[in-house]
Amino acid sequence: MIEVHLYGKLRRYTDNQDPSQDSIVRVPVHAGDTIADITRRIGIPLESLGPNIFLNGEYSALSRKVKDDDRLGMFPDDMQLLYKWYFSKVGEKEPGQPG
Repeated sequence: MIEVHLYGKLRRYTDNQDPSQDSIVRVPVHAGDTIADITRRIGIPLESLGPNIFLNGEYSALSRKVKDDDRLGMFPDDMQLLYKWYFSKVGEKEPGQPG
């Protein structure tokens, strides 16, 4: 299982929408799953996500692989990360790297 913490308007995809408490979904992980796969399994449209996704505390791309016991934090498109240029996005290919 992966523990997914949802923030802002993404809270509606959990049982708990109280902003004073954590909104967490636990999702089974299959071999080869990425953050995008988990997002779709929860039922969150990818266009509702902002670029602010953190896997185990690391700023991450949707293409990054996940595994059991990971912790994923997802923010909606209307909650932007300040100073994002200070973070390297893990799982995103660098310009000039082969696909």
